[in-house]
Amino acid sequence: MKKTIVALSIIALVFTSCNKGADPFLVQNQNIGLLTDSTQVKELKTIYANDSIISPIGGDEFSSTLNTIEIYEKGGKHLLSLTPKQLLDSTATISSIIIKDARFKTDKGITSASTFGDIKAKYTITKIQNSFKSASIFVKESDAFFLIDKKELPAEFRFDIKKTIESANIPDTAKIKSFMLGW
Repeated sequence: MKKTIVALSIIALVFTSCNKGADPFLVQNQNIGLLTDSTQVKELKTIYANDSIISPIGGDEFSSTLNTIEIYEKGGKHLLSLTPKQLLDSTATISSIIIKDARFKTDKGITSASTFGDIKAKYTITKIQNSFKSASIFVKESDAFFLIDKKELPAEFRFDIKKTIESANIPDTAKIKSFMLGW
């Protein structure tokens, strides 16, 4: 009788802890939902079993693409673009992730639908890097960084990649183009 009670208690404990699943859209330094910094490419089929995975094809490693792995919901909504550390290696881990879907959010609530003003209000900006098409915003509290399309910036910053962009040069209403996490 005691063994039965103990066994039932253990089963009940397992079922209740399974119900407290990870938020599949929460972005933290070591994970994005069930995807972690140690997840191997071969595990993506299990993690995204209900979604569509578009992987690079063998022989494409010399093409002009970055050999990214695209994750789409069954309905066609683009969720993530993953770049593995090693091309075409199923045991490789992920080196960088571009977050496409606005449901993904940082632990401070920033999504790809947020603005630069939202980032400033919740994070300490450590660096702004000027590139050809966007400004990359790096923050102290997270490994995530945010891309602002240069179309959102004043004209003087749109075409000069050598010009230093300061926080004051970006309007608070500038929308995030996407955000990334690198491991």
